[in-house]
Amino acid sequence: MPVVRTLLISAFFLFPASVAAQTAPDEGAPTVSLTVPSGAPLRLYLTHRVSKRTGAPVEAKLLESVFAFDREVIPAGTVALGKVTRTQPVGKWQRVTAILNGDFTPLHRGLIEFTELRLPDGRELSTHTVQTPGLNSIFIEPSKKKQTKAAHPQNATGGILGTAKTTARDRINGALNARTRGFADIVRGPDKKERLIDLLWTKVPYHPQYWRRGARFDASLGDPLQFGVAVLKPQDLSALGTQPAQDSVGHLRLLTALSSDSVKQGETVEAVLTAPVFSPQHQLVLPEGTRLTGEVVLAKKARSFHRPGQLRFNFQKIDLPQIDLPRDVATFRAPASLKTQATLQAAEGSGRAQVSVDPEGKVQAKESKTRFIAPVISLMLASRAADNDAGHHGAGGSSGDPNVAGRTLGGGLGLGLAGAAISQSSRYVGMAFGYYGLAWSVYSSVFARGGEVQFEKNAMMDIRFGARTPADRH
Repeated sequence: MPVVRTLLISAFFLFPASVAAQTAPDEGAPTVSLTVPSGAPLRLYLTHRVSKRTGAPVEAKLLESVFAFDREVIPAGTVALGKVTRTQPVGKWQRVTAILNGDFTPLHRGLIEFTELRLPDGRELSTHTVQTPGLNSIFIEPSKKKQTKAAHPQNATGGILGTAKTTARDRINGALNARTRGFADIVRGPDKKERLIDLLWTKVPYHPQYWRRGARFDASLGDPLQFGVAVLKPQDLSALGTQPAQDSVGHLRLLTALSSDSVKQGETVEAVLTAPVFSPQHQLVLPEGTRLTGEVVLAKKARSFHRPGQLRFNFQKIDLPQIDLPRDVATFRAPASLKTQATLQAAEGSGRAQVSVDPEGKVQAKESKTRFIAPVISLMLASRAADNDAGHHGAGGSSGDPNVAGRTLGGGLGLGLAGAAISQSSRYVGMAFGYYGLAWSVYSSVFARGGEVQFEKNAMMDIRFGARTPADRH
């Protein structure tokens, strides 16, 4: 009997406290299912370099928190584990371009699948993500000083909505650094050693292939993740479905892929909020999962002489997600949809070219200001390869062709290390490779088409809501 009594007492204190809160809420209290749907991307970055070979283990960290309705369910910093599932050859044009630059490696891209999440509190979640090849950008972790300042946000609030609001504000502008090219960027940018190694590897005819530490991935969930049911307070939902305040910022992901070289003016654009939007009084206005619909108002293809592509689109309609709320309470009678006016504030491009957003929401591919340095350097190397005066190189009466260094530089300019080796056969070969490298550099830096604005599905961006809705103008 004493043993039975002890077990009953333990069950009283341990079991009901954790279960009753979810299974026996107040009658009539609004509830919502905390579910991360299939297709939602986990924004990850690699914690170490990963070889592009099948079966290689992968470890990554979550870059941005994942929300469900009004709260965070998977915090940033969560560790994701997976492996390289398979490899695929790159496109023909990319392969040809690599060969023309002296890289004869059979290039391929790897696909990664993540199968486990380890939350900061020690919990482990089994998951399944769609195979993903990764993005063309590198995430650089901020310094500890910046992290210390971010650890003390202003106007923090407690309760159900307070934590979600603070986290959404902290994550609204992630530190996403696009991969840069060229020696000037290597010298000035972070991770100089790794960038220099990448540059040197491209000059080798055959080299290993890998993802750098910090390489970013958008791993879409293959199956939904369930985090139970939340019981909400009526006073927290009084602003649900109202018009967001002027200059409120929403963080969303695109459901429609866009590219300046193919999209047409007037085409529909759809997106979904990835974090809740709150009022200045810290009340929920738009939950995670709210859909936004708009249209393309400007689309220009990239043109020759590095004239970049341009895009502009905005959003005019908001559709709230289906919520299990009592219908007999006036404060919960939020409209299923409403009109709004939201313009792009910041965007993360999916193509090789970086993008910039002007105050009016126009997106344009950015052209490197240092791209003219490459033709100047190429001209110097080509002229060095063409200089075959024996007296300038100390050949004297020695036999053999002069200007070994010039031929080597010219061959390297044309076809990397392979060209440098082949150029030793003849000075004319070195000159030909040198002029070929010069012509290619001038074309790609001056005459080639500019970069296109590209947004793949699930591309992240920030929008700013305006002061008036379209209906207010009539």
